[in-house]
Amino acid sequence: MAHLLGAENLSISFGTRTILDGVSLGLEEGDRIGMVGRNGDGKSTLMSLLAERQRPDDGRVTRRRDVTVGYLDQTDVLDGDLTVGQAIVGDAADYEWASNARIRDVMSGLVQEVDWNASVSSLSGGQKRRVALAKLLTGDDDVIMLDEPTNHLDVEGVAWLARHLKQRWRPSDGGLLVVTHDRWFLDEICTRTWEVHDAVVDPFDGGYAAYVLARAERDRMASVVEGKRQQLVKKELAWLRRGAPARTAKPKFRIEAANNLIADVPEPRDTLSLNKMATARLGKDVLDLENVSLTLGDTDLFRNITLRLAPGERLGLVGVNGAGKTTLLRLLNGDIEPTSGKLKRGKTVQTAVLSQEVKELDEVADQRVIEVIENEKRVFNVGGREVSAGQLVEQLGFSAQRQWTPVRELSGGERRRLQLLRLLVGEPNVLMLDEPTNDLDTDTLAAVEDVLDGWPGTLVVVSHDRYLLERVTDHQMALLGDGKLRGLPNGVDQYLELRGAALAANSSASTAARGSSQAARAAAAGASRPGGSSASSAPSNGGTTTALAGSGASEAEKRAAKKDLTRIERQLSKLTAQAEKINAQMNDATQKAGGADFELIGELNAKLQAVAAEQEELEMQWLEASELLE
Repeated sequence: MAHLLGAENLSISFGTRTILDGVSLGLEEGDRIGMVGRNGDGKSTLMSLLAERQRPDDGRVTRRRDVTVGYLDQTDVLDGDLTVGQAIVGDAADYEWASNARIRDVMSGLVQEVDWNASVSSLSGGQKRRVALAKLLTGDDDVIMLDEPTNHLDVEGVAWLARHLKQRWRPSDGGLLVVTHDRWFLDEICTRTWEVHDAVVDPFDGGYAAYVLARAERDRMASVVEGKRQQLVKKELAWLRRGAPARTAKPKFRIEAANNLIADVPEPRDTLSLNKMATARLGKDVLDLENVSLTLGDTDLFRNITLRLAPGERLGLVGVNGAGKTTLLRLLNGDIEPTSGKLKRGKTVQTAVLSQEVKELDEVADQRVIEVIENEKRVFNVGGREVSAGQLVEQLGFSAQRQWTPVRELSGGERRRLQLLRLLVGEPNVLMLDEPTNDLDTDTLAAVEDVLDGWPGTLVVVSHDRYLLERVTDHQMALLGDGKLRGLPNGVDQYLELRGAALAANSSASTAARGSSQAARAAAAGASRPGGSSASSAPSNGGTTTALAGSGASEAEKRAAKKDLTRIERQLSKLTAQAEKINAQMNDATQKAGGADFELIGELNAKLQAVAAEQEELEMQWLEASELLE
């Protein structure tokens, strides 16, 4: 493969902090590289250096003479006085750009719903981002560099961008370098991964999943080496501590060797460990929207929708921009009143909402991180033990020094982490997250998902991050911009199919009929979905929705069965772990000093029987789903 561009011994520092130290790497033709790493570790800096937008303190960037680079950073600013059309294609006549199939694809994929004649200054932040991305992709650059391109894109937009980038060049042509926290996107388009950390860059073959596996193996091998080193550290420390008189006679080189071992202990990476934080007790009634309609201005945002949230339910919401996902969260939280219909709220419900902008922290901008949490409490119950505010904040990834940073100086990712902790320490039992992945790096996202795995309350997540939705929610629903709320038994894939059908419906009458039929089937399938909630859009004639029945299994039903198998196997795994824990507790109660605790054993046995019954029911569902695939 021919060399496109690269770096030789790049070094750069900001203040006293070294961001990159002697980094050498290269981008070859055919490379599709994703960069991962913690916020602030230098991903955007490295990309800016490679694009020659910044100059390094030391080293140099190499580039083949004829190579052109297209670059989209997070702060691209378009001329606000231009129209959308002028910003993308300049003064080119319509026939000039419309004859290019790739440019037509970019237009339809990114800005089809944006007014071509609107001024850039009148656009929303998300629309400006789409226009800037469209401007870049209409070019013919050899290398494309994208810094967080999925920000402000919905699920459909992310899927289109992945498809476009995969088809843009032949496999052996062009070069792509992308920084993103969207792990599905990384897996979909990248053939290599660069991990930026501790001022160095480690290369891995494959996308995000392959990188995680490779890093786990690397860390395992490193832990073996570290384990042996730690044993040596312990021996040397013990040797040093054998009394002051004896120490004076010890050889100086042994003392220096021991001190070097101790000094070489690496700082642990930031962690986020908040599993099993206390929550308020949640009754059987949570939040119900009954026949709710909402009109904003001239727009009927919702028309007669019903949504019932069950205790412990984990719901993911997807939808087109402007369809009302955030508004739906505000309705559930009681922030706004519906035009008609009602919200029923359980007596014990305590909600908490993580908003997109995290504006709630503006009121404490002058306070320090530790002070924000201490204002809530000074001591917290986590996993059955008491921890101080300082310990809790450190678990969130704020070092002892960083805890005293004013909130106004925090990065976007740090603000989001702090606000999430602030919400959790309030012990809510219903948690609603609006685009929680914004500004978070992949390591922090994985840690947040671990937190949500252990979340015992009801969870509602609005996100365009497919990886997150499928990881932390048990089922998904969609807002398609038609005022209705639809269940998605087949998950995000079904949403993309519905959107594709809706777009195709605009091109011909026959396609419209086909798209309408698919939407009806999806609505019927969504009427009885797993997870304890129900959603419907009441028919205009007041009738009931009837589930479709048919002989044989369609491809859609088979896809649904495959997703059901995955979900059921995950739930069975959790139940098996619960059963093992209960059995261990029963053994402890049986062997209790002073005699067995028969009252406790009886309670535990009842729990074990309930788990067994749930396992049996899931196993039957598993068999039914398996039969569909035969």
